Amino acid sequence: MATSSVGMACLLLVLCMVAPSLATVYTVGDTSGWTTGVDYSTWTQGKTFKVGDSLVFNYPTSHTVDEVSSSDYSTCTVGNAITTDNSGTTTVALKTAGTHYFICGVVGHCGNGMKLAVKVVSSGTTSSTTTTTSNNTPESSSSWSLSPFLAFATTWVALLIVMVIS
Repeated sequence: MATSSVGMACLLLVLCMVAPSLATVYTVGDTSGWTTGVDYSTWTQGKTFKVGDSLVFNYPTSHTVDEVSSSDYSTCTVGNAITTDNSGTTTVALKTAGTHYFICGVVGHCGNGMKLAVKVVSSGTTSSTTTTTSNNTPESSSSWSLSPFLAFATTWVALLIVMVIS
């Protein structure tokens, strides 16, 4: 009987550990990445970005990822970035609701389309979006991530259950 209970507790632990959180990781531009020649306004269509989600920018180090103000985004003004990175892989956690603006800080690249505006809603907000797909548009690269708190809490609950059963 005790072996059966321990087995059930272990099964519960495993099932809870693989339960995804609500956060989504988006790869900007999908397989194209962060580069010139990609229509990022088309890429954002049909996606609902929420607080807690992340954007991953993949690019050669000849580019940058600059978070900028709305006016700098509209005019492609470089040099006033709120944050900037040129490591080749940049992950941006979307921590606040509102529109976040990104450009490439290399002169001329923003004007050639390397700009992204992402409207972020609070994670409790539901939004209905219409998705239009065409054969030449790659599918979105997104993945689930496990909340560290959920994993930690689940582990302790499962251990507590095992200790009580034993």
